[in-house]
Amino acid sequence: MIKQLYDFLKQDFKVSFMQYNFIIFLFFLVGSIQYLNAQDDKPIIALVLSGGGAKGIAHIPTLQALDSLGIVPDLIIGNSMGSIVGGLYAMGYSGDSIANIALNANWDELIGGSVSLKDVSVEEKSEYNKYLIGLDWKKGKINTGSYLVNDQNIREFISSLTFPSYSIENFDNLSIPFRAIATDIVNGKEVIFNSGSLSFAMRASMSIPGAFSAVPYKNTLLVDGGLLNNFPVDIAKKLGADIIIGSDVGVGKVTKEKLNNLGALLFQTGMLNSNLKTPENRKLCDILIDHSTNLTYTTGDFSKINAIYNEGKIAVKQNMQALTALSKELSNFIQREHKLPITQDEFILDSIVYQGISKANLALVKARANIKTQRKYTHQHIKEGINKAMGTTIFNQVDVTPIIEKNKLGLVINAIEKSKHQVKGSLHFDRDNGAGLIVNYTGRNVIGRASRSLITIDIAEEPKIRIQYLKNFSHDRNWWWRSEFFGQHLRQEIYLGGENADNMRYRYFEFDNQINRSLNSFKSYIGLGVKYQKTRLKPTIDPEINDNLFNLDTYSFGSYEMYLHYNYNSLNESFYATQGAVLKGSISRSLHNTMDVEYYDSILDDVNGTTNNFIKLGLGYEKRIPIKHKTTVIVGLNAAFIFEDATNDNTIPLFELGVGAKYFLGGNIKNPRRDSYVLPGLNESELIASQFTKLNLGLQINAMHKIYITPHINIASVGFESFDDYIKYAFSGKGKWPDSYQPSILASAGTMLSYNSILGPINFDISWVNSTNKFRVFLGIGLHLNI
Repeated sequence: MIKQLYDFLKQDFKVSFMQYNFIIFLFFLVGSIQYLNAQDDKPIIALVLSGGGAKGIAHIPTLQALDSLGIVPDLIIGNSMGSIVGGLYAMGYSGDSIANIALNANWDELIGGSVSLKDVSVEEKSEYNKYLIGLDWKKGKINTGSYLVNDQNIREFISSLTFPSYSIENFDNLSIPFRAIATDIVNGKEVIFNSGSLSFAMRASMSIPGAFSAVPYKNTLLVDGGLLNNFPVDIAKKLGADIIIGSDVGVGKVTKEKLNNLGALLFQTGMLNSNLKTPENRKLCDILIDHSTNLTYTTGDFSKINAIYNEGKIAVKQNMQALTALSKELSNFIQREHKLPITQDEFILDSIVYQGISKANLALVKARANIKTQRKYTHQHIKEGINKAMGTTIFNQVDVTPIIEKNKLGLVINAIEKSKHQVKGSLHFDRDNGAGLIVNYTGRNVIGRASRSLITIDIAEEPKIRIQYLKNFSHDRNWWWRSEFFGQHLRQEIYLGGENADNMRYRYFEFDNQINRSLNSFKSYIGLGVKYQKTRLKPTIDPEINDNLFNLDTYSFGSYEMYLHYNYNSLNESFYATQGAVLKGSISRSLHNTMDVEYYDSILDDVNGTTNNFIKLGLGYEKRIPIKHKTTVIVGLNAAFIFEDATNDNTIPLFELGVGAKYFLGGNIKNPRRDSYVLPGLNESELIASQFTKLNLGLQINAMHKIYITPHINIASVGFESFDDYIKYAFSGKGKWPDSYQPSILASAGTMLSYNSILGPINFDISWVNSTNKFRVFLGIGLHLNI
């Protein structure tokens, strides 16, 4: 075209080459001026996204519509969940990618979820997630706390998604300029974030009072921006927006008829100021995408994300004509380039600063997080390190903020420690043990650095107590000492032929001391221990009044043992785990055993003295294998054997009266006594064996939200005398327990229906066992005191 213009001018106007170039320059100059003037006239488009908790997912179809029409806002303002969605979009995420993130996230874990069990230190796993509540005890007073939901996982989620923007300080330098709105709860003022850490601004904006912890900021505290301005269109206007697209998921003021419960009253009270502003803010919108009449779910319905997302499409469709018209109006202008910042997959840290961590805990945190300078890391490595710091169970939260100074990358790890003294508690009920209240005191660094002291009492008809002291030591804190006293007082039911034949008062206590070395701080350890355990049985009713099955007045058995053990645990959850494995192995040697048996029948001779010593060998394994979404295969194997020394004239034969040294099988909940094993279909501790091998298979199906169905099969081979007598018929069975105490084969089949409730697991099980030919029903609720 340029050549044609040149030929035309040369032929018709006889211009020289120099004149031609000058004319072409004038054409370009005039065109450029016209273009720049046209760009100056481009209206500033602002997108405003309201708060609304789970309902904020309905904003996402709006973003997808803008993408499809080629509309790129010049400013995004978000509040609460709107700040999460809007902040990601401002960074450069597309509407489709945000939809993919939201619809595939595990919101149960993000909102109120805790660190995965696999990231908890091995020495802390036995206490992790075993209590319903945990309260700080400071200066003689119990602090109930200011929030209900632990936000560590949502913090990490936001931090991970915003990582590509870590080097951007000014929010105007994002792909789209962004503002997040929060409320200064101390001074009652709006706070508009336009710079700093993007993840911090997004998190502060969604700090719903009472649900999430307030965020410390300078000399004040920040909570959800919705308290003062849930739909901040006025701020967009003040910042110079010419055309405002507003997406509002709020419901506004509720009518008198709907204010019929405490929750509705409190919510309307908290949102009162904001609700008064919202009508005027709606009027400021040029295009208002009003979701209020289409959304049928509440702010807390994070389990209904897919449905909320689909409902969000309705209002977008209703406004598609207006959005299309805007798209055509903007087609004459060049749009912003909307894309994520380019970041390196790997980086080297030049400095690490720890804040909020006491000297007593600093070495343990450094060892567990294992983040060091002058090493290559990815963001995922940093996230894993922070999870492992949380896995010490010392902190309420741990935040990470990258900082850049003089082209050097640093990391600030800021933590909020739990109180040095904590009080915890939980409730439980089951058919075998009745109802109970568990109260726990946990003290950190009370007796030495990197130590934990705890006292746990189960206040129940069948009470239990555990007192434990644990201390980490060595440079990497992978050596640890644990001393524990455990005692329980039960009403032990004695069964014959599957029927309750007698009741005994059963007292058991154990004093255990062990030194352990973590082979992997979060999965496995090996250790050496010495323990003393004592079992005492006494008839529930005085034998002078009513005979009992064994003509027994009192029974007492005590044993000193030395043992070597190995433990491996990679399960991802304390309850209803979907992946990972547990492996436990131990070998123990008795050092000294005493027995004292008194009969009320004078015909029987009392027994008093020592028994022959023995070796106990135990192995336990369970594997959780996810085979498809929400379905997990469970494979387990347990085996435990006793090898007794030969008796002599000065010892009492162990297998004749050594009940206290044997293994207890039965029930659906593991008794805290270390030699107790679950076997559904039998009552708790119904079967007492000297040798056994047990295989269990199950299929855990997450049928609905927090509801599980688990069909299961157990096959056990049990023996009641020496290992030599057992092994001959271990897999064929010679007898049929309980009619015969020869080696027997037991088969159990059943199904458990479970609900992972706020009180803890609720389990309802029906199982059948061939040996008794009975169906047994079990109901258990809450969190029990066990290992």
